[in-house]
Parts: sequence; C-alpha cells; structure tokens
Amino acid sequence: MAINKNALIRYKTIDKCLQNKYREWTLNDLIEECSDALYEYENRNVNVSKRTVQLDIQMMRSDKLGYNAPIVVYDKRFYKYEDDDYSITNIPITENDMNVLSETVEMLKQFKDFSLFKDLGGIIQKLEDKVYNEKNKQSAIIHLDKNENLKGLEHLDVLYQAILKKICLKITYQSFKATEASAIIIHPYILKEFNNRWFVIGMKNEDEQILTLALDRITEIGYVLDILYVKENFDGDEYYKDTIGVTVLNDAHLMEVILKLDKHNAPYVLTKPFHHSQKILEKFTDGSVIIKVKVHLNYEFDRLILGFGNSIEVIKPRILRGRIKRKLREALGLYD
Repeated sequence: MAINKNALIRYKTIDKCLQNKYREWTLNDLIEECSDALYEYENRNVNVSKRTVQLDIQMMRSDKLGYNAPIVVYDKRFYKYEDDDYSITNIPITENDMNVLSETVEMLKQFKDFSLFKDLGGIIQKLEDKVYNEKNKQSAIIHLDKNENLKGLEHLDVLYQAILKKICLKITYQSFKATEASAIIIHPYILKEFNNRWFVIGMKNEDEQILTLALDRITEIGYVLDILYVKENFDGDEYYKDTIGVTVLNDAHLMEVILKLDKHNAPYVLTKPFHHSQKILEKFTDGSVIIKVKVHLNYEFDRLILGFGNSIEVIKPRILRGRIKRKLREALGLYD
C-alpha cells in the first residue's frame, strides 16, 4: 500500500503524542499537533481535518500497515495507547521482513570499502545483529559475483572522494606491460566496474589524454592540491556508448559487426544483448540468428566472441573475422 509523506508524518506525530503518558490527548489536540508538524515540514499551513485524523487513527489500529496500534478512548474524549510501551517504531519484524533484511545486509556488506556506504556501517551492524538475533543464519539466496582477494579495492574510497570533491591525484601506476611503476597526475572523472574489476577514468594532467587505470595496478595515491581540477563536462555514458568493456578506441576502430549464433546460444544473446546497438537481421527455422552490433573492435569484444567458442561466427567485418580465426587456430595449436 502506497503511503504519502504527509500521512507518515501524521502517523509519527500521533504516535509521539500517545507515547506521552503525562498528558491527556483529545482529538483536537492531535489535529493541532499534526498541523504543526506538517507546517514545519512543508513550511506552509496544511489543513488537517477532523476526518483525516480519525481515518489516521483507524489506519494505525488496523493491520493494513502492520501497526495494529492499541489506541483506545477513555472518558469518552481522550486517546491513549492501552499498552504504555507501544510505539509504531517498535512493531515486530515479520518473517518476510527478516528474509529481505538478511539479503540486504549481505549485499551492503560487499561494499564495505566504499565510503558511499561507510556511513551506513553502524546501521548495517544493527540490522545484522537484529536479523541474526531473531533467526538462525542461513546461506544467502541472492549471490553476487565477487572476488574477496581482488587487489585495489582499498583505493575506491580515496578515488571516490577525489571525484566528489574535485581534487587532482598523483597515482603511482604499473601496467602489466611496464617494467616499473611511474607517477601520473590525473583529474579523476568516474569509477567503472567491468568483469569484477574496478577502473578510474580521468584526464592526464600533462597532455589532457583520457586514461583508464585499473585499480589493481595502482600502488600509491596522493592528493595534489596545487593543481586546479578540470572537469570538461566528461560524460561517462557518452564516452562508453560504443564500447564493450573499458577500452575506448578511436572512430577508426568503430565498425558494424555481423555475427551468427547457433540455436543453443541465440536465446541467451537475444535476452541479454551484447550491446545496446544490437539488432536482429535474420532468424532461421533451426533457431539460429544473425545479429548486428556497432562497437569498437577492442580486446574485450574479442574475448566476448572467443568465449562463445564454436557457437558463434563472425561474418563481417573481414578484419575481425580474420583476427578471431587466427586466435582460434593458435588456441587449437595448444592442443596438438
């Protein structure tokens, strides 16, 4: 059942009043308190009618919101809770609530290194204590792909804060190809996750080149406060619109690709497209399909195609067909 914010404010106000056992509350008193609370919230006069508060009390008494509030009338005019310890904030958690909370706690805990969620740390702990004090711990129903040993996650917070506060960074970085680490000054723009790895994308201070740095190759990070941060209206969605993965190439590598998928794998690719540009060109009676995408011919796209093995055929362009053919021959040679 949908509840508007004003109704929730009234419920909480009535609840707060009825918890005060040292005052007698008439219907008019409750109307006045609700009006005052809504004025504070809306910063304007809100007309709360007698009928509205009567319906609020009726709703709080019912099971529709799970309150079942024991509101009684005495001396034919005063309202109170029959149970002095009752509050709508102390209603018991249902079994369904417990299951949802359990899964929520498990998901939130996976982001424990991210300061965006760190402020929730105490809340998560309280939720976890509440959940596991009231029922036995069970294995998670929702299971997210994760790698607890993944390097670089400790940098997430520093990078996030730098992007949020618009601060340049000096990053000591060593790519897989480099023999030693080097220092790079970067204006960080976004954080991106792909294939269970995290990357920071930003502009290199020296030549204004857009860089993509893997967090697991970063050895050290420091703030650079004497260089003015430059944003340049970087749009991550626009930057990656023609790319699968994180390797963005120039327009010379942006091509239309035509692929044929066998009947066993076609349903997977049709329900989970390779890319937003994906279009169906032809469906065959045996269940196989021909599709088209327009993407950068990068390393990640090669790996995606190779992952389908003999279930996929590159029809066009010729350059990609030849490249995949060569890699498959080299793979086959490993087994000769």
